Amino acid sequence: MSTSGGNRAIVAAMLANLGIAVTKLIAALFSGSGAMLAEAVHSFADTINQVLLLIGGRRSRKEADEEHPFGYGRARFLYGFLVAIILFSVGGAYSIYEGVHKLQNPEPLEVPWLPIVVILISMVLEGFSFRTARHESLPFKGSGSWISFIRRAKAPELPIVLLEDTAALTGLGFALLGVGLTIITGNPVFDAIGTLFIGALLIAVALILGIETKSLLIGEGASPENLATIRDALNAHPTVESLIHMKTLYLGPDELMIAAKVAFPKATRLVEIATAIDALEADIRAKIPAARVIYIEPDLYHPPGEGNPATDAIVIKGSD
Repeated sequence: MSTSGGNRAIVAAMLANLGIAVTKLIAALFSGSGAMLAEAVHSFADTINQVLLLIGGRRSRKEADEEHPFGYGRARFLYGFLVAIILFSVGGAYSIYEGVHKLQNPEPLEVPWLPIVVILISMVLEGFSFRTARHESLPFKGSGSWISFIRRAKAPELPIVLLEDTAALTGLGFALLGVGLTIITGNPVFDAIGTLFIGALLIAVALILGIETKSLLIGEGASPENLATIRDALNAHPTVESLIHMKTLYLGPDELMIAAKVAFPKATRLVEIATAIDALEADIRAKIPAARVIYIEPDLYHPPGEGNPATDAIVIKGSD
């Protein structure tokens, strides 16, 4: 996934959230609405999150060095995980605290129309941010569902912005309901309940983000479709006798490492093996552009069960 689309979505979300956060804070201070204050904290947290995503993207482009020979691509995973932590602690936990506080010490709303106006304006701005993130995600989503896209995307930026914007729009709905019921009934408990719902929502989204980015940080391999493509490319070469085994690992959202042990016939000369490996690498990169680091180890075929653990799981050419 190119970072350009992700950056456009991030910048759009950051500008929208910063303006929304300031507006919500002013409305919260004048009206005394707990839901409005929780939404302000949520928007400020989202703004910080987008800054972190931009920093992660910038640091991931650093050149590889001796200390990090495979580069800094995983910085984007790390900063995505930090976003989940901030969303949980700053956004969700504070909203829960504010909701409990308002339940214990209910206060009537002052200037009740102000939170309603701010919420409606915020919905429009958040909708613009969500529309941008959705538009930038469509080329990478494919024919699968949005849930599948969020779960399987290797670049964390667009899924994070999509989830944040979805949570923001839903949270604004909770805030509108809580403030509206408080105005209609005169009971500030509804505003506090709306605040609690916002906090629970943010914690749920943070947990989803944490689980997905944790998996990327630990290390994910290629998708089943890409594994099949690589396997077929290796087995299709006329010089290759069989693929013995293979491992893959994403070094970053746009960089896949492939390590494969490939069996060549016993009589194959070294120059033929080297030429075949060069051709295999070129073929794989043509089919999977993210496969930038490829290691192919030549070996001889040993039938399974002959005391060679490395070849017991051999994949014979043309088999599944």
